[in-house]
Amino acid sequence: MTRLEEARELLRAFPVVDGHNDLPWALRKVGYDLDARDIAVAQNTHLHTDIPRLREGGVGAQYWSVYVRSDLPDAVPATLEQIDCVRQLLERYPADLAPALTAADMEAARAGGRIASLMGAEGGHSIGCSLGTLRGLYELGVRYMTLTHNDNIPWADSATDEPNVGGLSAFGREVVREMNRLGMLVDLSHVAATTMRDALDASSAPVIFSHSSSRAVCDHPRNIPDDVLERLPGNGGVAMVTFVPKFVLQAAVDWTAAADENLRAHGFHHLDTGEEAMKLHRAFEERNPRPVATVATVADHLDHMREAAGVDHLGIGGDYDGTAFTPDGLGDVSGYPNLIAELLDRGWSRADLAKLTWQNSVRVLGAAEDVARGLRASRPASNATIESLDG
Repeated sequence: MTRLEEARELLRAFPVVDGHNDLPWALRKVGYDLDARDIAVAQNTHLHTDIPRLREGGVGAQYWSVYVRSDLPDAVPATLEQIDCVRQLLERYPADLAPALTAADMEAARAGGRIASLMGAEGGHSIGCSLGTLRGLYELGVRYMTLTHNDNIPWADSATDEPNVGGLSAFGREVVREMNRLGMLVDLSHVAATTMRDALDASSAPVIFSHSSSRAVCDHPRNIPDDVLERLPGNGGVAMVTFVPKFVLQAAVDWTAAADENLRAHGFHHLDTGEEAMKLHRAFEERNPRPVATVATVADHLDHMREAAGVDHLGIGGDYDGTAFTPDGLGDVSGYPNLIAELLDRGWSRADLAKLTWQNSVRVLGAAEDVARGLRASRPASNATIESLDG
């Protein structure tokens, strides 16, 4: 049996729980036209994600990101549209996608041969500084919230913005506590290191990083410092390695900074993946060849993260359909077996890999549910406001 065959066999038993996929945002760009982007068939020219490739990649559970840009003036209704998109996908493809709200739902989907489908809101701007809205998102099925996206919000600092409140404000800490009470995972991808540390101090439940890698391996502010990774065993949380080249390969970090500046100089947002923006990207790349990350690049992060946090605290969050570029060998959601094969070559055991792909991520959601049961029995819902706590 080849390493790749061994990897595929392992994934049949312990499929991948992927922490972050931006398919709903990619579908928003075409007006949620599910006929134009029918994921029952391969969409190689349009998307990283479809059902045949999810199956080929050994994906057993997917957190669909219900992301909206933080500069949208209507972030809350736009987030509701993203949630509706996921619901439409579940209704359209019931033989393949199973709605999941709990760790037990994830296990039931795996037993039934379907892909457990969960939701994560990417950025605290999605709740509009309202704990009532936070609770509403939970009732609609959202099971994690990333505290920020690329920009600061009034109560939390982002990794890619100038420091403002110094991590979490008093209201930000109350958001974390209310997420704990609900059973919604606190996601620390995208946040400043100060926010990571404040959230770990405030949280009584395990946290996650839905799509982040190691800052020691690649010095990008989106990645996780070692001192934070070292706190995960005490917290019980999980860091889910991401594949985005500009977060995992230092040469790609430098190249991306120049490419982003090129986009901004021509009037585009640096995250724009529209046709004209991508034309500019391609022209820039012709003049400046893009450094290419590989499966080994991602495995280097996992090796280091394992040393810092331990194998019980690792997962995978590819960020497919949320990035313009991907590593060689991880070009779309069919590529996970290539990463598992690389880790097998590096001496990771079957038990290690079962934790990485499935067990750790299911455990952390179940642990958050356990904490929430205790908190709901002892504490009412918070009606605090940002004005009352932050002045």
